[in-house]
Amino acid sequence: MTQLKLVGFSGSYGRPSKTSALVEHIAGLACERYNLSKSVFDLTDVGNSLGLAKSQADLDADAAAVLQAVVDADLLIIGSPTYKGSYPGMFKHFIDLIDPEQLRGKPVLIAATGGGERHALMVEHQLRPLFGFFMAHTIPTAIYASNRDFSAYDIASQALQERIGFAIDELAAFVSRKHGSIGE
Repeated sequence: MTQLKLVGFSGSYGRPSKTSALVEHIAGLACERYNLSKSVFDLTDVGNSLGLAKSQADLDADAAAVLQAVVDADLLIIGSPTYKGSYPGMFKHFIDLIDPEQLRGKPVLIAATGGGERHALMVEHQLRPLFGFFMAHTIPTAIYASNRDFSAYDIASQALQERIGFAIDELAAFVSRKHGSIGE
């Protein structure tokens, strides 16, 4: 049986980062539940060539490898920190380098972090339309976590854990569909 590839991508440069911790946590639970292979990246992994890139061909080898992993994934977990009600510019620039056909039909679980509840709709008003443009299948349950949901960089909120569980449950349809389409 071919193992499906889950790729997590965090639109954060910070290390450690609550956004990266959230993406890593969700990816770990999903991979454990569905026996998926896992890779998780952030903007630091993409590196400095991103800022000057006008196309995928302008990326250095490390950045190109991260972008290729994202487009080759069977399932994506995309997380973004929230800055002034939206995603950061370099995160959007990375996404802008992806051809819309490269994400068409791809299952995407969207997540975001922010300082408080004020930014909670960022997943619905920013991330969901962004991946809708790419004709990706965003999972119905989106994840938003504020500072109060964490203890250091660990998830401390039971309500957040439950929401993550609902989202991971929703991945089941895509995992079984992907397995079925490759003859598994």
